[in-house]
Amino acid sequence: MTKSDLVFEVMQLGDLTRHDAETIVETVFDSVIGALRSGDKIEIRGFGSFRTRQRNARIGRNPKTGVRVDVPAKRIPFFKPSKDLRDLVNAQPANGASAPAAPKSTTP
Repeated sequence: MTKSDLVFEVMQLGDLTRHDAETIVETVFDSVIGALRSGDKIEIRGFGSFRTRQRNARIGRNPKTGVRVDVPAKRIPFFKPSKDLRDLVNAQPANGASAPAAPKSTTP
């Protein structure tokens, strides 16, 4: 799903204009980005939580030339899905198709 698809879904669900739906989606994204920039944690019950993790500085390597490169410390966004979301994603499909079977154990 792309951002445009999400805007279309919001537009259909709320019986809104495309401009209003784009404003809603942009506002949500901007709010998440702003909170993460300021170091806050975002928790959406039933969906998951967003936070940042600190990565230490390290020495990397340019794969093309092999030259060593200093990679600075940085914060990266991290998403942890809720148990509800994990259960919904792993639920059996409603159309009757079965999910791939788990590997069978070879021990007696």
